[in-house]
Amino acid sequence: MNTVSQPMVEATGVHKSYGGNEVLRGVDLTVARGHVVCLLGPSGSGKTTLLRTLNHLESIDAGLIVVDGDLIGYRLDGGKLHELAEREVCRRRSSIGMVFQHFNLFPHFTVLQNIIEGPTGVLKKSRRDATVTARSLLERVGLADKAHLYPSQLSGGQRQRVAIARALAMEPKLMLFDEPTSALDPELVGEVLAVMRDLATSGMTMVVVTHEIGFARQVADRVVFMAEGQVIEEGAAREVIDHPKNVRTREFLDAVL
Repeated sequence: MNTVSQPMVEATGVHKSYGGNEVLRGVDLTVARGHVVCLLGPSGSGKTTLLRTLNHLESIDAGLIVVDGDLIGYRLDGGKLHELAEREVCRRRSSIGMVFQHFNLFPHFTVLQNIIEGPTGVLKKSRRDATVTARSLLERVGLADKAHLYPSQLSGGQRQRVAIARALAMEPKLMLFDEPTSALDPELVGEVLAVMRDLATSGMTMVVVTHEIGFARQVADRVVFMAEGQVIEEGAAREVIDHPKNVRTREFLDAVL
């Protein structure tokens, strides 16, 4: 039974390789319910791969990942992991929202159609109910007047806010963000971060891969610093960012701040 005291995410000893390249080398990650955890580190450190294992967009070679009390991507039988059928993976994944670096909106759908596609197709909601929810979410992200436009008619920041609304329409218990502002022009970053701050304030559990150190310092409960596929340092966000103990964390922050 899932309890409030149980972490939303528990990843233990996660390994992942591509050929001879070991990208994750025994990573542990715990995310408490209602908390925001930011993954920081240099490119190639394994942050995005770790994020993608949390909803089984990437399989793992060893270890366990549990979200809200359920194994992700696998079932445990006789002490061995067996990968679930794709249908069951998709069912469990539907409660984990994901926002990508490059939006991944359907270009031939309007903003409204992009948002109601998942709730009607996967959650089997009526088109009417899904539309009411979609319009409410568009208002929440400041795009109530953009419902009938196509993605190509929006700025990058607006597209990313639509992507967040689309993920929220699936009523997720966990939101994953993979560098959601890195593809945006600098002047558009703030509008996306503002929506993410609002989400954090509302109590949404979030794991965010980001290079926005200011956002991490202000909004994250915890920061996890990764390098070469391992967790090098973790702790309270302001403590790690303002007073890093590990020399590699310090060098990274000195280079980006």
